[in-house]
Amino acid sequence: MNIALIAHDKKKELMVQFCIAYCGILAKHNLCATATTGKLISEATGLVIDRYLSGQQGGDQQIGARIAYNEIDMVVFLRDVNSFGNEPDVDAMIRLCDEQNIPIATNLATAEMLVLGLARGDLDWRELVRKK
Repeated sequence: MNIALIAHDKKKELMVQFCIAYCGILAKHNLCATATTGKLISEATGLVIDRYLSGQQGGDQQIGARIAYNEIDMVVFLRDVNSFGNEPDVDAMIRLCDEQNIPIATNLATAEMLVLGLARGDLDWRELVRKK
């Protein structure tokens, strides 16, 4: 599975902790992230992560393009609801995920449900959808 990991500044440490906790599951998949988030996760966990630009420099749009082409199977976007800097990008990414039937978590509780479902095979249907 191809998994995108994104976190606003105030949620980056939470994303790192999430990835540490679920490193064993995430290591079995292809991971991508925006620049700083990917660097922090990689340094803390040793996970291999394809890194894009930072979110405000276009990384959100780069991941959004992969979503639009149905190349991403799951998104974990831990967002700061009090951050107003790039709300249009966030809204666009959520809309793209809805259009492509790509599961997206925007908070820790949903992220944990998705990653545990991933481990159980609940998202294996994405392999079939992505190949169409």
